[in-house]
This record gives sequence, structure tokens and C-alpha cells, in this order.
Amino acid sequence: MKQGPHFRVPFRRRREGQTDYRVRSRLLRSGKTRVVVRKTLNQTIVQFVSVDPGGDKVLAAAQSRELKEHGWSAGTGNLPAAYLTGFLAGRRASAKGLKEAVLDLGVQRPSKGGRLFAALQGLLDAGVAVPHSPDVLPAKERVRGAHIGDQVGKLFDAVKSKLEAS
Repeated sequence: MKQGPHFRVPFRRRREGQTDYRVRSRLLRSGKTRVVVRKTLNQTIVQFVSVDPGGDKVLAAAQSRELKEHGWSAGTGNLPAAYLTGFLAGRRASAKGLKEAVLDLGVQRPSKGGRLFAALQGLLDAGVAVPHSPDVLPAKERVRGAHIGDQVGKLFDAVKSKLEAS
């Protein structure tokens, strides 16, 4: 273990691997609203967050578990559920007047065409402008759930039309 008069212990969240302070600082200095996308084993969480001196403020949010209220009976930790969660959050943000945001993935390792970018595709389809590269977005068949089965594809179409109507 290092010792000495000039040794400085890093911040706790840095030591635990929860926060990359350089990236967070750049995002906060931009002054734009952030779209925070987090994934767990069983769900996807999308939040629109603005910077406030007293602490970050959540302006709009959606969790994939809320999709059950809209008729979604499949799993909430898959790619179609992530897309629908992003779409739902984007609709809520648009209703509150939020038109653009910056994507904040935190310390999660992004993979091309994965759940994080499926949520981004949902945000884009809901009308929220987010800077991105089109290469990272998943294919339309995967977003619809064709890789899971026909039942999920039909269910996806039904829930998406229900979200568009509301």
C-alpha cells in the first residue's frame, strides 16, 4: 500500500469504479440536458437529467418495468423492452418541452447494437435529438424482437402503437 505525505486517496466512487469524473465533468460543463441510460440484469432505466447547483434534477424518466402497464408481457431486460423504454421516456420528455439531450452511459461498456443503443433508438424515434453515430444503432429486426420469436414481435407492435396513441 502506498504511503507518504503526498499520497492522495481517490474519491470513493472512483475507487469503486462507479464514476469517471473526467467524463462527468465534460458532460456537466456542456450545460445540456443529459439522457442517462442504465441497464441492469432485469430492466433498463432512462432518465432526463439537468444540472442544478443543489444536485441533479430528473426531468422525465421511464423504467422498462412500467411497460407491463401498457400491455408488455415479455421480459423487461431485453432489446425490444429497452427500445420501448427509450421511446416512452422520449415521449414524456417531449411532452415537457425537451427537444435535445446528450447521451450519458456512465461507466457501462457500450456494445454496438446493444440495449443501451436500442434505448437511444427509441429516444430518436420519439423525437428527441441526441448526437450519435448511426453505426451503433441496432437493426430494425432486432429492435422488433425477431431474434427472440414471433410472439415478441407481435407484442412489440401492439405496445408501440399503444405508446404512440397516448
